[in-house]
Amino acid sequence: MGSMIELADNLTAYRAEPVGEVRGGLVLIHEIWGLVAHITDVADRFAAEGYLVLAPDILGPTGVSAEVGDELQRLLFNSDEKTRTEAQPILREKLAPSNAPEYAAWAVGALRSAVDYLDAQPGVDGRIAVTGFCFGGGYSFALAAADPRVRAAVPFYGYPPTAVDTIGCPVLAFYGDEDERLMTSLPALTATMADAGVTFTAQTYEGAGHAFFNDTNGMTYRPDAAADAFARALAFLRTTLSRD
Repeated sequence: MGSMIELADNLTAYRAEPVGEVRGGLVLIHEIWGLVAHITDVADRFAAEGYLVLAPDILGPTGVSAEVGDELQRLLFNSDEKTRTEAQPILREKLAPSNAPEYAAWAVGALRSAVDYLDAQPGVDGRIAVTGFCFGGGYSFALAAADPRVRAAVPFYGYPPTAVDTIGCPVLAFYGDEDERLMTSLPALTATMADAGVTFTAQTYEGAGHAFFNDTNGMTYRPDAAADAFARALAFLRTTLSRD
């Protein structure tokens, strides 16, 4: 089990510490639901594999607390269509602050403060990676582009909100082939990564859609794809964060 800590500028984060030797540091970026229990559980899973994990709460300051996020997810994936439809404007209202132009710059700065924190921790020794889901998958690309200390990026069903030509690390990205919007944009992203000289691998899962890793969402979770993606992510991190 981890614990909540305070970072700079009133930013809070969940810290999950491994038992034994530290394999490296990992910034874990949450979905649009915020720092909910699913994300802290994922942080604990990576920590159990030897990583010092820091999951910053970058939506909490906008008003999307874990409680708000859980309620939004419950409404958006409700079995009743009327409930889902009525929840759409609520979701747009709650996420409006994070769509403001100035938010992205703030969020990347907040994520870099998470890198600062990990970089100063014993045993990390400069071996820092980032992973994230959906909203957090997009910001995984953004952090890798903004901070050369990031040695590996593992976005789950994310699309970069910023230019990628400054990414200096390998990227392993996961997608479901039923995630129409991201699958449509994937060929262009792959070409852009190639033009930028980024080592980019996209792993796609048949029969999976958006949020296939989220085991708290019975409508989207695909256990086989999630298990394979986690195993691939761990193998990727072991390689990219090795001490050489």
